[in-house]
This record gives sequence, C-alpha cells and structure tokens, in this order.
Amino acid sequence: MIKALIIDDEQKARSIIQHYITNFIPQITEIKQASSVEDGLAAVSDYQPDIVFLDVEMPFKNGFDFLSEIKNPAFDVIFTTAYNEYAIQAIRFSALDYLLKPVDPDELVAAVDRYINKKESEDQKRELYKNLKNNIEKKDPKDFRIAVPTSNGVHFFSIDEVIRLEADTSYTLFHLVNKKPFMASKTLKHFDEMLEGFDFIRTHKSHLVNARHIKTISSDHDTIFLSDGSNVEISRRKKEEVFQHLKLK
Repeated sequence: MIKALIIDDEQKARSIIQHYITNFIPQITEIKQASSVEDGLAAVSDYQPDIVFLDVEMPFKNGFDFLSEIKNPAFDVIFTTAYNEYAIQAIRFSALDYLLKPVDPDELVAAVDRYINKKESEDQKRELYKNLKNNIEKKDPKDFRIAVPTSNGVHFFSIDEVIRLEADTSYTLFHLVNKKPFMASKTLKHFDEMLEGFDFIRTHKSHLVNARHIKTISSDHDTIFLSDGSNVEISRRKKEEVFQHLKLK
C-alpha cells in the first residue's frame, strides 16, 4: 500500500496524474491532491504520504519552497515540470527523479517503479534534498554539487573534482581529485548525458574525461594523459570529436 500526494496549481495536471495512477499503478492505493504549497504542507502533516508528485513551478511558492519548509521529509519526491533546464539540472545533479510535462503514462509508471526499488535510507534522502536546496541557490549550474548514492552512502563532489569516469558493464567508476575511486550503479551513458555542456569529452566507449584535467596528448594522438597521472585511450571513432572539442584542428 502506497499513499500518494499530488501538488500542482493546475487542476488539469493533477487530474491527469491521478487518472494515470488509478489506471496503471495499482501499488498506489490512496491519492490526495493539493493546489498550492500551503495546502501541500497541511496535507503532508495530516495524510503522511509515501510519495509526493511535486510541481516545480507554482505561483507564490514553488516546489523547492515546499521542500525548504519540511525539515525531515519522510516521503519520496518525483518532481513534475515543464521544460526548465536549470531546474532539471539541479534535480538530476542531486540524484532525484522528475517527469516532464505533459506527463507520459509510461514514464510515470517507470518513475514509480524506481521509487519502489529504491533502497536509500532516511538519512540519505535528507542529504539528497539538502543538496538540491543548495544547488537551487547557486546562480551558475557549474557550481552545482553532484550527488551519487551508492551502497556505502552518498558521495558529494563538485564538477571540477571529477577527473574521469570509466564504464564497467552497467556501472560507472568515478575517479576524483585526491579521493578513492568509487562505483556508481548507473551507466556511463547516464552520466554522459547529465554532464553534457560541462566540458566533458567521450574519448572512448568506456571513458568520459573532464577536459579541465587533460595535461597532454600523445604524439600519435591515441592517448590522453590526465592530472592524476592516469591515461585513457582515444578511440578511432572518437578522434574527430575529441580534436574538435580541444580545438586541435
């Protein structure tokens, strides 16, 4: 039994989500709606939902204001938003889930499945929401902190601390400045998409490199040497892309 709360100032948006839940997600057995942050806060106190579908952009107070007013959220949040690149980046960097409006029923089902399969502790949830609040307060996405949950806890770090990422089947190994490498249970493709626009280069199907940490390139243009003393291969398929990014041609 899962209890859901839908917070959105648009009646139509709330009705659509409730309709999809009722018809496609039998695991959610109770649903309530709120049309504002204030109504949502009151509903959380009385209703105690397990999951909140939270609209990012609402008048007077928005979805992030809602989270700021809850000190220790005992529920999970799935954000709903019209395309807002800044908000989406902040949410993704904080390892939280979101749905783009208009909400697609298959994506909604997938998001709830991810919620059901999550194994984060209450402490980890609080850390992730706190990181989101900090990211939203930043004026430049380059100042966001990345949150990556693992079985050993949540790792937090800045973009500049990432030297490179390395694919390991469906996992990704993070190599950071002055820290031990750690494994994340997401694919390299996931992080490649998340870090697009932040000066990262896919040098090989198994390697994503932070251009800020590139020291030199071998004379045969097959290898990149990085600030931590490591090196990665430049595949033939990626050479042109790497050269263009580094303005070598």
